[in-house]
Amino acid sequence: MDTHKFFVEKMRFHLKEQDTLVFVGWFFDGSTKEHSIKAYLDNRELPLTVQVNRGAEVRQKYIRSINEIEEEVVGIIKLPPDWRNGRRVTLMAAYREEYKKSYAISTAKLGRLENEVSYYVENCHREGSQITVTGWCMSAGDIKLELLDGSRQPISEKVEHYYRKDLLSVFPECDKEAKPGFLVQGTAAGGQSGPFYLEMRGAKNHSRTRLTKWDEGTKLQYVIEKAGDTVRYLERNGISATAYKIKSKLTHKEGNTYENWRAKYLPAPEELQRQREDIFETEPLFSLVVPLYKTKPQYLREMIDSVTAQTYGNWELCMALAASGEEDAALISILEEYAGRDARIGYQVLPENGGIAENTNAALAMASGDYLVPVDHDDLVPENALYEFASAIRRDDAIDMLYSDEDKVSMDGRHFFEPHFKPDFDLDLLCSVNYICHLLAVRKDVAERAGSYQSAFDGAQDLDFILRCSEQAKKIYHVPKILYHWRCHMDSTASNPESKLYAFEAGRRAIEEHYRRLGIPARVENASFYGMYRTVYEWKEEPLVSIIIPNKDHAEDLKLCLDSIFTKSDYRNFEVVIVENNSTEPETFAYYKELEAGHENVRVVYYEGGFNYSKINNFGAAACRGDYFLLLNNDTEMIDGGCIREMLGYCMREDVGSVGAKLLYADDTIQHAGVILGFGGTAGHAFIGKSRYDTGYFGRILCAQDYSAVTAACMMTKREAFEAVGGMTEELAVAFNDVDYCLKVRKHGWLVVYDPYAEMHHYESKSRGYEDSPEKVERFNGEVEILLSRWRDQIEQGDPYYNPNLTLDNSDFSLRR
Repeated sequence: MDTHKFFVEKMRFHLKEQDTLVFVGWFFDGSTKEHSIKAYLDNRELPLTVQVNRGAEVRQKYIRSINEIEEEVVGIIKLPPDWRNGRRVTLMAAYREEYKKSYAISTAKLGRLENEVSYYVENCHREGSQITVTGWCMSAGDIKLELLDGSRQPISEKVEHYYRKDLLSVFPECDKEAKPGFLVQGTAAGGQSGPFYLEMRGAKNHSRTRLTKWDEGTKLQYVIEKAGDTVRYLERNGISATAYKIKSKLTHKEGNTYENWRAKYLPAPEELQRQREDIFETEPLFSLVVPLYKTKPQYLREMIDSVTAQTYGNWELCMALAASGEEDAALISILEEYAGRDARIGYQVLPENGGIAENTNAALAMASGDYLVPVDHDDLVPENALYEFASAIRRDDAIDMLYSDEDKVSMDGRHFFEPHFKPDFDLDLLCSVNYICHLLAVRKDVAERAGSYQSAFDGAQDLDFILRCSEQAKKIYHVPKILYHWRCHMDSTASNPESKLYAFEAGRRAIEEHYRRLGIPARVENASFYGMYRTVYEWKEEPLVSIIIPNKDHAEDLKLCLDSIFTKSDYRNFEVVIVENNSTEPETFAYYKELEAGHENVRVVYYEGGFNYSKINNFGAAACRGDYFLLLNNDTEMIDGGCIREMLGYCMREDVGSVGAKLLYADDTIQHAGVILGFGGTAGHAFIGKSRYDTGYFGRILCAQDYSAVTAACMMTKREAFEAVGGMTEELAVAFNDVDYCLKVRKHGWLVVYDPYAEMHHYESKSRGYEDSPEKVERFNGEVEILLSRWRDQIEQGDPYYNPNLTLDNSDFSLRR
């Protein structure tokens, strides 16, 4: 397949301008670099303007694509008034000016398209007689949505519209306050099996689409049902693009891999029986607290059944049902049934719905256990969950909080997907995204000191509660096993994030309150993805930062590095200490003189020995006046002016010793986004080779977080920490000295933080060359042995900021085989 071909995702008419087409698409190689597009009506070239969207939101949109698409093209074509007399509109796409046909549509089809509503049905689901449809539709004016039965009779009972930020980039002409997202619900009378339709009617346009039930277990059936679309797609885009599209639908790598993983690693029946027979000298009582409100009876039964099936028996289930009307009678009957069968199950009926926080507090008030375990009313708890928690407490009874890994389960409870294998406790990651969620257990006295759930944070009440409990807990333990199944609703936050903006705002405020309680001057902003947050520190002090740059020749690289700092940095209280080492080119020394003459804050110091990165940086540090050192390679270039201030914000915290940046190769792929112990048998960079705009595993590329190590190609560290650990280990001349340094810093009790908002280009190995000679390979192998001799236990135990269920064979956080 031609990797430079342009792929048209959508062709439509402009919402407001007559005789104007808008298309959305992307190149198969994911980038617009050296690409161009032209539009024709038959042989007549048409006026075309192009907008390129890039960034995290584009990566999120195409995250399921087997291509790594980092740039999306939105084109606007102006048609002539007589376009209907033509035959065909064609897009020609070029790579390095070699144009090829990429897309064509007849004017007859355009005529039909002119009267259609732009829409997309994202989900349709039937549960009993209730049908729910979600998606979006766009028009110049208001659109009436109607759910129709097989007789084309309206059956809609509920229609909601909501904001969709993701559509603004591909509908640039739409009103910024528009609410194109929709949720439509209706009831099929008399148990009708379908078909069902969604009708969208505007002032000048109208569309009706037949709804097809999505069956997760039979993906091939879905593609067959869409055969008509496939034929039309084939006509427009060719066989290669169509084969690619079908492959994307049929092969869901993560899903298939996770099913295999579950079959291999889930506890066998024999293990579950062994757990049931295990005897604990001390049995902590777990109080599972569940607020109920408009819970579907089937889900309530399944949730309770998952608790009663636990292999560990010392638990109680505390449920508080908030009044919701006629639906309560069926739920109360179920609760009475289960409570009558098992004395460990209790419930109360609340006179009114007080909101999620107050309803949870009512369930908490019923708890008498040693540990409180919040559970959502329709989720599932695997049989071994409480046993694993009890076993961890048996090994260490000082544990105050525990949490586990989790996955998602389909509405019918049959399919498990999107496993979230988490790191050990990481407060900086928690302040970037609520990665803990479920399953969580908190010692009751810790929860009492932290305080109850707060209604002011409804929507993010769990994040607020976890943060407050973490402030009180002395020991937080992570069980690296899937011990919670989160039922994934099609109308959940994950499917419709804009409908829960209040929850994301509540999360932002919860984190700000956390900083306020700790006395840390910081504000919290919403990040580029919903549910992710960015911390901006607001320290009053602006301490001197000493930038240490080892250098040998390559004056042009050094100049690029320093020019980017001098011209871009918004933090000005810095000095530059260049450590000259064995340069031979006259222009290098001429540049040194130019620098020192032109900048009072630049000094060149001379290290006379052979190349040893550790010794050179130690030598440079001895010449520094600042309280913070920024170790920086000479082949780097600052991208954003806030880089130094960003890193300093974290480094000025008392508990932080070192901070690393997000480093990119020249082609904007990732060179460094943290270091993982165990990669390659020693340590390696996370997400290497991924796009700058990729999100990474559960957004970790985008999140500030703690790591075991970061690269010293751009690493800020406290002078206090540098001196406390004795600087860099000089036996490690080239490799792993930064890993070793960070591990020493952590051993002394400081954290090492990765800051994704500090971005630099790193043109790696330009100035010193690659590790490709026999002598360099021998030296590298020797330094591997030195690292292992110093940190073998830590490496073999596994990186606390990784997860033993993830592979060490590559850097993308994929599942262990």
